[in-house]
Amino acid sequence: MADKNDTPEERAASLKLSRYLPLAIFLTAIGAVFATGLHRSLSFESFVHYQIQLRQMVAEHRLSMLGLYALVYVSAVTLSLPASAFLTTIGGYLFGWLLGGAVASMAATLGATSIFLIARTSLGRPLLKRAGSRIQSLAEGFQRRAFSYLLFLRLMPVMPFWLTNLAAAFFGMRLRSYVLATYIGMLPVSFAFAFAGSGLDEVMAKHERARQQCLAAGGTDCAIGFDAKSLLTPELMVALAVLGILALAPIVIRYGRAGGSHEDKEGKA
Repeated sequence: MADKNDTPEERAASLKLSRYLPLAIFLTAIGAVFATGLHRSLSFESFVHYQIQLRQMVAEHRLSMLGLYALVYVSAVTLSLPASAFLTTIGGYLFGWLLGGAVASMAATLGATSIFLIARTSLGRPLLKRAGSRIQSLAEGFQRRAFSYLLFLRLMPVMPFWLTNLAAAFFGMRLRSYVLATYIGMLPVSFAFAFAGSGLDEVMAKHERARQQCLAAGGTDCAIGFDAKSLLTPELMVALAVLGILALAPIVIRYGRAGGSHEDKEGKA
């Protein structure tokens, strides 16, 4: 912490240290997770192996397990591990689609907000100041319609979740708009995966039969492969696409009005 007797150079150094400290902690945490192999535990195969114990623990300590689930989810999103869909599906399986989806959406929002704040503090503002005028004008355009843009990207993940977080931070999106758009956008997606996860027993039984058949045939690589996104039905994907388009409706309407006003002015000229 800077002291009032510090020189301007010392204050600047202290400010720079406090700015990059969250990023340093973040990178250290990521390095530790991958060095210890903890990221491998967030896999469908690991879950199938321990799912009986997990269900028993949830039955005996439901509140504590719910808190642990939320903590793991927030940590995974903060560290930008590609496990959101998997964790949401597991939440629906362990806690039911309603509770699992609600907690997953809140945990996803908290984790996304954490990495957003880290990126904005350590990278966003300094990089944007050094960016050219073209990038800065793009940032200004994004800021004016940031809520609609981010809501669309949450509903229709055309960009990776972590990249969307970094882009919002880089373009200087306001925290309040970021949190609100993230939470609203994550609600339908979270409930969709949680609902799919509530019927995961049949999927696990199918994969386990396939693994046993592989082992019986003398296979050496019989790992259970599973993509949580495969649980989403075409109808559900269409519904999410419609919601994403509706999120952009205010921007389209604004552009339409602006174009109409421009044409009217030209007609009167």
